[in-house]
Amino acid sequence: MPGVVYDFCEGRGGKYPHEFLKGWTGTLVVDAYAGYDATMSLEGRKTANCLAHARRKFDELVKANASTVATQAIGRIAWLYRIEADARDLSCEQRLQVRQERSKPLWEEMHAWLRLERTRVPDGSAIAKAIDYSLNHWQALSEFLKDGAVPVDNNWIENQMRPWGLGRKIGCS
Repeated sequence: MPGVVYDFCEGRGGKYPHEFLKGWTGTLVVDAYAGYDATMSLEGRKTANCLAHARRKFDELVKANASTVATQAIGRIAWLYRIEADARDLSCEQRLQVRQERSKPLWEEMHAWLRLERTRVPDGSAIAKAIDYSLNHWQALSEFLKDGAVPVDNNWIENQMRPWGLGRKIGCS
């Protein structure tokens, strides 16, 4: 049964997740924050990167009407999310089977497409940075294809924290 535990810390340093996760093993879905690297490199631990974080890089460009490549990337990611929606209520084993049959071919095609598009866009451009983020984290982004219990993103947990809004500046208008 899934559970949620919050450990609010005074900072974002790597010492906080290291201390909190002492003795734990498994797969943790995270953004690409480097503070997790030392902790997650310990035996029995895997990092799965969050697809929503990769998607967000492209979405920002779509909203700014800045890249047709970003629009295409969002479309490709949307297909993966449709498959995830279809598999949501399945067992972990069934979800993994669906991912292997339906998501994996799309994922591999997207990887090849991103590598090709990266050769076509200027270094340093916003779209190059969005593509690089995905390509540089491809292995960890792919973890959902290896384990039906690993979610494709960590949106659910982030949405659980959002109402608390810790650290936000609140102003009067």
